[in-house]
Amino acid sequence: MASSEVVGGCQVPVNCKLCKTDRQIQWKCIDCSILMCDYCKDNVHSQFKNALDHKIIKREEIGLHTEELDFTNIKCDEHAGQFSCLYCNTCEVLVCPTCFAKVHKKHDLNEISDEYKVKVERLKKGQNKMQKNISNMNAKKDEFNKLMSAENSKYACVRLDILMHEKTVKEQVEKYFKDLLNKLDQSHETVLTTVKSDLNAISIFTNQTKDKINEVQDFIDISNATDFFKWVKQMEKSTEIRELQTKTSFRSSPKFVPGNINQSHIGSLQDDGNLSAEIHISLVINNEYQTELEIIANVSPCLDQSIWLSSGSYKVLQRVKPEDINLKVISKFDIKVNGLAVTPSHQLFLSIKGKTRLQQVSSSGELTDSVYDLTPYLPNAIHVVSDNKLIVGAYNNKLKRSAVVIMNKKGDKETVYEHNKHNQPLFNNPRCITTTTNGNIHVVDKITDVCSGKVVILGQDGNIIDQYTGHSTINKIKPFTPVNIVTSPSDNVVMTDLDTDILHILNNNGHLISYFNTKDIGIEFPYSLAFNTTGQLYIGCTRAGGSQTKEAKLYEINIAGF
Repeated sequence: MASSEVVGGCQVPVNCKLCKTDRQIQWKCIDCSILMCDYCKDNVHSQFKNALDHKIIKREEIGLHTEELDFTNIKCDEHAGQFSCLYCNTCEVLVCPTCFAKVHKKHDLNEISDEYKVKVERLKKGQNKMQKNISNMNAKKDEFNKLMSAENSKYACVRLDILMHEKTVKEQVEKYFKDLLNKLDQSHETVLTTVKSDLNAISIFTNQTKDKINEVQDFIDISNATDFFKWVKQMEKSTEIRELQTKTSFRSSPKFVPGNINQSHIGSLQDDGNLSAEIHISLVINNEYQTELEIIANVSPCLDQSIWLSSGSYKVLQRVKPEDINLKVISKFDIKVNGLAVTPSHQLFLSIKGKTRLQQVSSSGELTDSVYDLTPYLPNAIHVVSDNKLIVGAYNNKLKRSAVVIMNKKGDKETVYEHNKHNQPLFNNPRCITTTTNGNIHVVDKITDVCSGKVVILGQDGNIIDQYTGHSTINKIKPFTPVNIVTSPSDNVVMTDLDTDILHILNNNGHLISYFNTKDIGIEFPYSLAFNTTGQLYIGCTRAGGSQTKEAKLYEINIAGF
């Protein structure tokens, strides 16, 4: 029977590499790197040149054996026909006898095998360090999950407290209003009783006076003069009735004066401190570079430490390289660039005003068409996901259409995000894009002609999971105007806010976690952002409104906390 190995989740037979039959694999030659049956080991492989010097192991040892490197057969890169015999630590290269005699005699030299062991040990230490980093990250992950669980529990308790207090306040308010009505009713009844008493007295007095009037009239009408004068004096006294005295005023029912229910009556939310994983933001200027640009609208670092800078509508595209405190211009184009991005393979892509197809700069420095055609849209923002995928923000002003398009290496449009499930537009004018490790796409979307905007967060299904429209305190006077956005090494999203000098910092789901005023470290008018391969943040600046200077600065920043 032949041996088998797992391929794509299934076992497939592995035949002897010499006879190609289904004889059972028994041996492996380390030097030839071939699997053999017992017959071929003795009758075929034994006929190979220098076969007796080859190392052959049993099938059971395959996978357990660590192949030893041959340090005696390393050809010299400088001298044909020579083999390397030593390692030069001074120059960090392998050297042959001729190299040694001509250049490396007095250098720090070591045996290749010994240097190999040193290098392997160093690599293993690096592996251990990376493994320790993973362990630390896993520990932090567990800690953060615990924090989330504790925070969710606290949130549920606080929410229940609010609802219970709402019920209590409602009951107290209802009771208070009921007491007010009862008090009003009692006051009203007292007033009515007092007035009714006087009304009753008036009624009695009126009836009695009417009776007396009739009695006097009857007396006047008698026909006997003797009787009239006999009783007239008494009758005159009886008419001297004093007018009934009533109250001149009454206590009226009280009026109602509405009160105000404020925070002190309801309660408030107070800061209860931070989670133990509190964010401490730190930005420290590492280098400051002066340019001759009006604005650094786009910045994109390359692997060779050079940097692409664009002044946007001022029609300057430069490739520069830092030299001390200066930027040496390597190449320059006079074009209006809306957006740019550099791929991991060092390829620069550009969106140029008026062109539906992305442009690229060839290795010879020529500007050419790329395979990425956005028709009918005009591309704005470019975000590189990998060498095989781009995300492009584009619009068509005449058609009043905007979209975010995911494109593969061939230039095919894999996904187009334009409308939501209700067929409503997702964007007004996407100007800058970044992504986070959870698959969310964060899009700076320009809202109006005065440049106010928002950040739209798309989930992996293309639906809007959140929108960030600024901070109520920061943007109380000046509107939220995001102009550039980037993802930090710790997977947080950082954006510049035009006219406020503020960096807004969101988590990967678009929730604000902190902000930083760049004026605190002496940086004014931050505009463009980019991280280099070593984790430093580049901040490209613009100038004050109305200024005519060409002195936009580029800063290299060491960051911590986001």
